[in-house]
Amino acid sequence: MARNVRKKRTDALYRAILSLSGEEECRRFFDDLCTPTELRSMEQRYDVATYLLRDQVYAEILEKTGASSATISRVRRNILDNENGAMRAVIERMEKENGNTDM
Repeated sequence: MARNVRKKRTDALYRAILSLSGEEECRRFFDDLCTPTELRSMEQRYDVATYLLRDQVYAEILEKTGASSATISRVRRNILDNENGAMRAVIERMEKENGNTDM
């Protein structure tokens, strides 16, 4: 598939996600879009990222999430240490909104 067609499709997906109105519609959208395994994988990576931001060690994260050390390392490298990534900002915003000031 041509790169510009793929970018248009990706942009359309992101616009669709941004158009979701509320948590329940978001849940239904991702249930329709992803397999249960894909959703569990994303949820696990989000949990790993949250624990990493709380400065928890790999062994604790592995025990709490069941993620492998390779997954934990990948999340650290690709999500949290990425200066252009959004995961750190999103997690910090969510923690602040939920009243968790541990970070």
